[in-house]
Amino acid sequence: MTLRDFIRQMPKAELHVHLEGTMQPETLLELAQTHGISLPASDVEGVRRWYTFRDFDHFVEIYVAICACLRRPEDFARVAYEYGRSMAAQNIRYAEVTFSPDTHILRPDGLDWPNLLNAVNAGRERARAEFGVEMRWIPDIVRCNPETAITVAEWLARDESRAGGVVAIGLGGPEAGWPPELFVEAFAYARERGLHSNPHAGEMAGPESVWGALRALGAERLGHGVRSVEDPALVEHLVAHGTPLEVCPTSNICLNAYPSYAAHPLKTLVEAGACVTINSDDPALFNTTLVDEYMHAVEDCGLTVQQLEAVALNAVRAAYLPAEEKSALLREFEGAYAGLRDGLQV
Repeated sequence: MTLRDFIRQMPKAELHVHLEGTMQPETLLELAQTHGISLPASDVEGVRRWYTFRDFDHFVEIYVAICACLRRPEDFARVAYEYGRSMAAQNIRYAEVTFSPDTHILRPDGLDWPNLLNAVNAGRERARAEFGVEMRWIPDIVRCNPETAITVAEWLARDESRAGGVVAIGLGGPEAGWPPELFVEAFAYARERGLHSNPHAGEMAGPESVWGALRALGAERLGHGVRSVEDPALVEHLVAHGTPLEVCPTSNICLNAYPSYAAHPLKTLVEAGACVTINSDDPALFNTTLVDEYMHAVEDCGLTVQQLEAVALNAVRAAYLPAEEKSALLREFEGAYAGLRDGLQV
């Protein structure tokens, strides 16, 4: 069994993936044609070439186009279902998926929150029925829209939202100029009503962003967090408290946080004892998959297979699942890894 075969067959959990960033070129083209939206290309191959990552501005251009093409409930249901299909193809058993509700709601033709949540849940339920995969939701506040923060928190904290799979409140968007401290009220509101705190921090901004997320927002898990490595005291704090990091190597390289996989701090953080998980972030936009990220972790970032297995189990331990479900997944994953390991050729 090759390393790729081993990784593909490993049961996996993914904790940092943006629903909008999972949309494939074929789907975007079909939705654009349905809604009469012009794209830079009119066939799938042309859209696929346009999708090829060039720089941050190009990333934003594609993301804006994706959001413009998500209009009807069935559009959101389709994208959630298609990510579930991708999960099954990669043997991802469980995922906590982020999306940005205010982007889709607070526009003239936007859905309301109940319809948006019902739509993604329709896709989730279809994927569960067909593929046996499970998803939960981490809707986020968009940093550069601080005026909507408390509104988003109020949507997420409703009883029906939590019953509909919302497990945490996130914080995404550009870190520069939008520190965690701006969002204390919204996060406090959500946390007081039972949601977990899961902001992005320490990706494009340094350790001060992570400290802010921990101290001001009570972060239980950190989206990215890789630049914590620049502050030994912060790394020591994260290790001591077992705070999980959602590391996305290809995303970090595409967005110029690091110049290469060899320069990425994944291995340094693992060897320091941090609770690291590996994730794909916006897989369609960065031309990656979770299988690819696990491959890069071993072949390019220098993790051993044993370290990779430990990181994969971290994703289950760090998931916002009830204890009984988490224990069952851990037993399943550990048993599968032991069986696969015997056939691995290294």
